[in-house]
Amino acid sequence: MTNLAVVLLSATLVAILALLAAAVAGKLARLDGASYPSACMRAASTFLAVMMLAAALTSALAEVVA
Repeated sequence: MTNLAVVLLSATLVAILALLAAAVAGKLARLDGASYPSACMRAASTFLAVMMLAAALTSALAEVVA
């Protein structure tokens, strides 16, 4: 498998996991009684947090490996 394929598959996996975490956070917020806009904001912030964590981990691992 080429390096490009590994990078693309990893990016897709991270995006799917971030979407799943955002959906769960939004649903839990809604079950807790939050309004729809508030639940959407919570889901969006969770998505952003997961993507930022993935970027930070990628940066840290790139420094260690290289």
